[in-house]
Amino acid sequence: SSRVVEIQSQMSERAVELLGLPEDRPCLLLDVGCGSGLSGDYISDEGHYWIGMDISPAMLDVAVEREVEGDLLLADVGHGIPFRPGTFDGCISISAVQWLCNADKKSHSPPKRLYRFFSTLYTALARGSRAVLQLYPENSEQLELITAQAMRAGFTGGMVVDYPNSAKAKKFFLCLFVGASGTLPKGLGTECTDGEEMHQAKFTNERTRFRNAKGKSVKKSRDWILEKKERRRRQGKEVRADTKYTGRKRRPRF
Repeated sequence: SSRVVEIQSQMSERAVELLGLPEDRPCLLLDVGCGSGLSGDYISDEGHYWIGMDISPAMLDVAVEREVEGDLLLADVGHGIPFRPGTFDGCISISAVQWLCNADKKSHSPPKRLYRFFSTLYTALARGSRAVLQLYPENSEQLELITAQAMRAGFTGGMVVDYPNSAKAKKFFLCLFVGASGTLPKGLGTECTDGEEMHQAKFTNERTRFRNAKGKSVKKSRDWILEKKERRRRQGKEVRADTKYTGRKRRPRF
């Protein structure tokens, strides 16, 4: 349905934003659990290239029919990411990684499959890059399991939670750094009304170094809009001129 597509697109946009990609050059991204290629459309629109992996032939058939711009690979990421070291400038995944917590076959061990996925993903990513995995965890044990295997594989970082106070809008993004440890971005909607900050749940595992990011402009603020327009201009797109009205709130009614 169009609502699902809309939510998927929003999460893809947020995941790519959390990757913090360099703005002066196109990047090659891996999309884990790419499905019919909706996230890929957004990546292509932003001027980047992508390769998508998915376990479902039916979903990949839809992606082929839709003539997506990325390359597609039918594979189970629980068997690992079959690319050369340093291939990708980043990885995103929308609503897919929690499936690795299920043991579909007798032989499946979720911790082993998760470790295989994360360790081969770590290798396939360029140093200094990030992986941003949006997931729907069933419970805190799943989050712990997933995060622990990611850290065991060498990643640093942690969970960014958008809108933690909203049942509907709450979203989990596992934000992982390769090599140079970045600062963990702030979740959206974590400011309380009176300006006090919500403190996100932190994991007990000491090796996961948590920090909050300052410095990135708040989404939909004037600075953010100007940056986005500038980025579009650099990609050679038609963009309206900036004026004193750019990013201003409209009055409630005209």
